[in-house]
Amino acid sequence: MDIATIIGLVTAIGLVITAIQMGGSLASFVDVVSMLIVVGGTIGATLINYPLKEVIGAVAVGLKTFISKVHDPKSTIAQLIELSQVVRKDGILGMEGQVDQLDNEFMKKAVQMTIDGQEPHVIDDILYGETEKISDRHALGAEIFMALAGFAPAFGMIGTLVGLVLMLQNMDDPSTIGPSMSVALLTTFYGALMANILFLPMAGKLKTLSKKEVLVNEIIMAGIQSLAAGENPRIMERRLMGFLSPKDRTSSFD
Repeated sequence: MDIATIIGLVTAIGLVITAIQMGGSLASFVDVVSMLIVVGGTIGATLINYPLKEVIGAVAVGLKTFISKVHDPKSTIAQLIELSQVVRKDGILGMEGQVDQLDNEFMKKAVQMTIDGQEPHVIDDILYGETEKISDRHALGAEIFMALAGFAPAFGMIGTLVGLVLMLQNMDDPSTIGPSMSVALLTTFYGALMANILFLPMAGKLKTLSKKEVLVNEIIMAGIQSLAAGENPRIMERRLMGFLSPKDRTSSFD
């Protein structure tokens, strides 16, 4: 569970609701017609813009902003160093007893291919290809959420125009002015709210998570190369620490 996402969502929505209640009634900001225009229009436009399969896939990717499990780069390096010590002592086949203990599926696959005796360039091709596919999926998910962030305010404006047209058509009936004006304003409110509290932040979080996952995978690929070459654990650690910022670099041999 990504605590930052939950805290951010609760804080943003909570403060908006609090501000509304301090100035009036929350019920006055609930309008079914406005919701239908914004939510229905946004979903419809997104389905027109992207294939259904991609939209469904984006929903699954979007869930990562709430339940993301990105492995820590430092912990990944520590695991690779432990494996290098096993290799140095017992050879490549010595890692067989360690595979099931790995919690990173990407690392597990890489280590297993190394144990199976795959050529280093073949392992690199497979791992790089898989990393590119992961990056592409995340990029598409972020792109769809960016599109949602664009469609929501646009349909908010469409709802505003609908409300103004209804109001102008019924100026002779004062009782219709209030409801029509409510539709006009609340659709803009809903569109802005959805874009800036949900879609834009989710797109940004997906980009950040994708960069972190790619970084961990790059560390694993570099580590596997060192393992296959039988590199000294100290040298391997120095090589892998180069992926981290200076303040995060610590040695397990100190």
